[in-house]
Amino acid sequence: MLTRSDIRAYLTATGPAQEELFAEARRLREEHFGPTVILRGVIEITNVCRVNCDYCPMRRDNTPENDHYFMSSDDIVARARAIRDAGIDIVLLQGGETPRNVATLEHAIPRIRELFDGRVEILLNLGNLRRGQYQRLRDLGATSYILKHETSDPDLHQAIRHEPLEMRLQCFRDLVDLGYRVGTGLISSLPGQTLDSIVDDIELAEALGADMCSVAPFVPAPDTPLQLEPAGSNELALNTIAVLRLHRPQMLIPSVSALEKTSAGGQSRGLEAGANVMTVNFTGADDQQRYLIYGKDRYVVRKQHVEELTRACGLRLRGSVFLDPVTSTDVPVGAGAGKPVS
Repeated sequence: MLTRSDIRAYLTATGPAQEELFAEARRLREEHFGPTVILRGVIEITNVCRVNCDYCPMRRDNTPENDHYFMSSDDIVARARAIRDAGIDIVLLQGGETPRNVATLEHAIPRIRELFDGRVEILLNLGNLRRGQYQRLRDLGATSYILKHETSDPDLHQAIRHEPLEMRLQCFRDLVDLGYRVGTGLISSLPGQTLDSIVDDIELAEALGADMCSVAPFVPAPDTPLQLEPAGSNELALNTIAVLRLHRPQMLIPSVSALEKTSAGGQSRGLEAGANVMTVNFTGADDQQRYLIYGKDRYVVRKQHVEELTRACGLRLRGSVFLDPVTSTDVPVGAGAGKPVS
């Protein structure tokens, strides 16, 4: 088990020390998962959010000016069909935090499961909901949930998200108790964040028993209170990915689009640092432009991009690790459309 001193040293690694860190992270990834990358398909179902996070252009105060949208259950199912036809068996339904999402997904989730004959991981990323709503979505067939803590520093969390960290953590505990596979995530290089705070983030992911954890460098987005702050360090984010792999080798760790937005080749380096998940965007073109995760100038991940960089890293794409192993198998990069990874 890494000590806090070990983690701090790894987080600041450069040159040969960083190369050794990444090599060990890749070794542990292969030991636990083989030479594979888990492939997800995401549908961004709304850009409306009740929370007022200082780093997000979709924050509540921006809603009146934004070209906001809500996908219907029919639209969501149509996009899920495209994910199935692309040979992907993880459907990530992601959107701003609003109660309106629940009713729509109550209609969409059973239909998505029917599309895949039940052999699908339905992964949600919809923020804080009531325990009863989590239970309802679980009963309908949702299997996994991402609830990023963003920062484990209670004061910083309150300052930039304007809600208590404990509220987020209680939702996480509810999800675990209800039987979800649950992921968290952090933003590195947040204004006001310390290195020790990132150490706390890593230890929190372990304490929560998270199955998944993402790391995204801070991206100063337009029309937010933090828009004039400096961009986060990709190197710190990459080192954090590698340390997570060392600290919890069995964890699912994505190479996120923010790495590519802040530096060309960033997602490839994420895989070099030990990440083992990638997400392809299946949101419709119009809604992609309205889903202002980092502003209008976002990096949208396509399947060809994932196939090319995965192949270059000597890795294969595979399906969900949370489905029955008989129905979730490794697939070659570029598996034919219409053949679900199931």
